Amino acid sequence: MNILKNLPLTETTYYILLALRESGHGYAIMQKVEELSGGKVRIAAGTMYGALENLTKQKLIEVIPSEDPRRKVYQITEDGRTVLSMEVERLKYMIAVYEGREE
Repeated sequence: MNILKNLPLTETTYYILLALRESGHGYAIMQKVEELSGGKVRIAAGTMYGALENLTKQKLIEVIPSEDPRRKVYQITEDGRTVLSMEVERLKYMIAVYEGREE
């Protein structure tokens, strides 16, 4: 899989992947995203479930077994971790360029 095609990440995707460093169901992910972003990013249910479906198709996240059959629980995959790390490095570089200290 060419993971470079997933970059750059949208802000929503970035925060979802960040939130899924710990597994969770949709509502918990929505809450974690809001917490991680300091309330700046709020994801509506429709947007969340569309994003989760797309990220699953891209194999950046996966559904894992859950004790509650009514809830799907997601976690980030190794490819998802790689893409998230690459995005963090891309953002760090952009900040370094802005600050005049290219790395």
